[in-house]
Amino acid sequence: MRPLRTRLTGALLAVLALTTATACGGSPAADPANESAATTTTANRVEPLENTPAPSLPATVSAADGKKVTVEKAERLVPLSGSLSEIVFTLGLGDRVVARDITATFEQAAKLPVVTRGHDVSAESVLSLKPDLVLAETTTGPEEAMEQIRAAGTPVLVVAPAHGLDDVGPRIRAVADALGVPSAGNELAERSQDRIAAVRKEVPRQSEKPRVAFLYLRGSASVYLIGGKGSGAGSLVEAAGAVDAGAESGLAKDFTPITSEALVKAAPDAILVMSKGLESVGGVDGLVKIPGVAETPAGMDRRVVSIEDGALLSYGPRTDQVLRSVVEQLYKKRDAA
Repeated sequence: MRPLRTRLTGALLAVLALTTATACGGSPAADPANESAATTTTANRVEPLENTPAPSLPATVSAADGKKVTVEKAERLVPLSGSLSEIVFTLGLGDRVVARDITATFEQAAKLPVVTRGHDVSAESVLSLKPDLVLAETTTGPEEAMEQIRAAGTPVLVVAPAHGLDDVGPRIRAVADALGVPSAGNELAERSQDRIAAVRKEVPRQSEKPRVAFLYLRGSASVYLIGGKGSGAGSLVEAAGAVDAGAESGLAKDFTPITSEALVKAAPDAILVMSKGLESVGGVDGLVKIPGVAETPAGMDRRVVSIEDGALLSYGPRTDQVLRSVVEQLYKKRDAA
């Protein structure tokens, strides 16, 4: 089984199949209507550039796996992560995408066929669509499936996974260069970075920064983890003017099983979660029943920041919306107090 960090940055960024089997062996969970659960505001649509030129191909680029990839055609594209799908659609090339993986949850991609089983790539499903190009991340797998796709002669562009806000621009440009639309890539990268910068300017200035713990929850599979250094959420938390409580408390691993001791040491003022994970434990009412949560400042105040699974750690063209939602949810109660 691939490491948890790999699954979170790839397959587990999306809905994570509370309606299908999860990589952790979960089963469908109830969807409680909990009025105390925080609401999310990230739009479930991408905003394509107004004018994207036709791809100028062939294009030869260096992939993140060290291979040179030559793209001859870009009429049939298969992005194998939600973030990469988001980039292709936002570049204005969504009409060329013929499939999606389970992590592409935005509206424009919803009707495309899914080419993953659980959270692993199905080489047979991909190849049956006769793609001109497959876009993947270094975390995409299983490796056997990726090798089968390459062996069939299909070009595979591997893009470095996103770890934080600094990766938004480079990932957009990497995809755009391979698709023969570098000018559109520069435009989208600049638009994305400008929008993120605008949100950061609006972050309330606090004499003491709030401490935020990122919890990964799958109640149906009894999986309760707290993010530490390298969880992927640190950059977003810091951009929102807060402190990554897990990392700051000394959690060196990406994710650590939640214990009362770990939560007390982290002492979060707010808890950041994926929306489906929050639903899986019964909303905020269920969250505070997890051992240790109720004893934290966040648990006492019921301060929870909930973001859609497919958007939270994608670090793509919608990251400004994600950051804005984090900021609004994080500070609204404090400002009203």
